[in-house]
Amino acid sequence: MLTKRIIPCLDVRNNRVVKGVQFANLIDISSPKELGQFYSEQGADELVFYDVTASSEKRGPTLTFIKEVAQSVNIPFSVGGGVNTLDDVKQILLNGADKVSINSGAVKQPDLLTKAAKKFGSQCVVLSIDAKRNNDHYDVYINGGKTKTNLEAIAWAKKGVALGAGEIVINSIDNDGMRGGFDLELLTRITNTVDVPVIASGGVGNINHFLEVFKETNVDAALAASVFHLKELSINQVKQSLKANNIPIRLEETL
Repeated sequence: MLTKRIIPCLDVRNNRVVKGVQFANLIDISSPKELGQFYSEQGADELVFYDVTASSEKRGPTLTFIKEVAQSVNIPFSVGGGVNTLDDVKQILLNGADKVSINSGAVKQPDLLTKAAKKFGSQCVVLSIDAKRNNDHYDVYINGGKTKTNLEAIAWAKKGVALGAGEIVINSIDNDGMRGGFDLELLTRITNTVDVPVIASGGVGNINHFLEVFKETNVDAALAASVFHLKELSINQVKQSLKANNIPIRLEETL
C-alpha cells in the first residue's frame, strides 16, 4: 500500500513565506530556504511553494528562491504561481524544482498542460485548482482566488488529467485558513473522478483533520500551512498520530 504524504505549503511573496486567511491579510513567516530546510529535516514528504501574487501581478514565477531551496532540501518540491508558458515550466525545473504546479495558466491555456507533459513528463505537471462552493457545485477561481471562471471544479479536474496533469492539488477557498478541516465532500468528488494522485488543501486546524481526511477520502496527501508555520503541530506529531491509527505513512529518524 502506498504511504500517505504530509506536505507543508509555503506561500511566497517577495521572496518571503507568508500566510493569510482566504488569500487575504498576509503576514510574514520566514524565508523559503530556511523554512524549507527546516521541514525537510523534520520529515516532511514533500514541499509546495506558491508564488501567491504572480498571477494577479501578471508576471512570471520568481526563480531566485527556487534555486536556494533546491540547494537546501533533500525532498521533492513543487512550485506554482505565474506559470503561463512552457518556458516558465522549463525554468522552474532547471532551477531545481521536481514538479510545476499550474493553476491560472492552465485555465487560460489548457494546452499548456499537454505541452508540459509531453516535454517533461506528466509526473512533473501538477494541476492546482482553487474551488469555491456555490450551492450544490464548486466553481474554479484563478488569480489567487480573486477571479471566478465558468469552470466547474470536478469537470475541470477530469479534463486536466486528460490533458496531461499527473497530479491534482485541490484547495477549498471556503476552508482556506479557517482551520475547520478539509472540505471532505469536494475531495470525495474529485478522488472519485480522477485516477491520479490528489492532494487535499485548505482548512487544517488540528491533528484530527489529518486523520479525518485520510479516513474519509481517498486523497494521497494532505497539505497544510498555518499549523506547521506557527509550530502548533510538528510533522512528526502528525505522522505518529496517523501511524497509531493505521494510516500508512513514512516515518524516519528526524533531527
